[in-house]
Amino acid sequence: MMRRRVLLARLLALFGITMLTVAATPVLVPEVSQDRISIRGDFNGAQLLLFGAITYPPGTRNKDQADIVVVLKGPVESIIVREKQQIAGIWINAASSEFRSAPGFYAVASSKPIDQIVDGKTADIYELGLHHLQLSPAGAIDSRELDRFVNGLVDLKSRGELFKNLPNSVKITNSVLYQARINLPASVPVGDYTAETFLILDGRVEAAEVKEVTIEKIGMGRFITNLSQKNGFLYGLIAVFISVVLGWSAGYLFRKM
Repeated sequence: MMRRRVLLARLLALFGITMLTVAATPVLVPEVSQDRISIRGDFNGAQLLLFGAITYPPGTRNKDQADIVVVLKGPVESIIVREKQQIAGIWINAASSEFRSAPGFYAVASSKPIDQIVDGKTADIYELGLHHLQLSPAGAIDSRELDRFVNGLVDLKSRGELFKNLPNSVKITNSVLYQARINLPASVPVGDYTAETFLILDGRVEAAEVKEVTIEKIGMGRFITNLSQKNGFLYGLIAVFISVVLGWSAGYLFRKM
């Protein structure tokens, strides 16, 4: 009986310590303006609002120094980056590198520049910033060559507005409420996205939460996309048939003119 009482007392003490630890941890309550974005034929981009609240445990003294970083990324895909070289006045494909897990879209919004919020190691762990992405190259590759291809991919995606670094774009009100706006271009890929919110105090990630966002095509665009992905042969036949019909129609009209 005594042994059971001792065991019960230890369990209660452990439970109490756990509850105190949880209570001493700030809590994020994130939300997104849309968790599902539909792309129609006339889609020319959208704006996603990411907002929420921060609750602090009693006695938190440095909450006025809190920073927020929001990362919107997805869908993950395999991508091959090719380097072009000019030979005899002609641009041709030269070296290339494949990445297994590159996001089709990546945007990081922060209350201050990332390098003023966390150190490089923390940024690498949580992938905070364009140059801290973990892209998982396929096969062995020299570190300098890897950096060259990563920089090339970041530059290419950035020029297409698919990779974005948005410092000073998260607004924090009274150290409690926050909001960030991320613009999605017309070329944003469809698929599943994650919106990760990080609360950072004194260079440490104190809390993190994730919301899911889905971007999908609807109507005829969705039908064509699904057909090309699930039945490529039929999609090819239809494309050839439409090309032949359009070519024949154009030729017929020109003869009549």
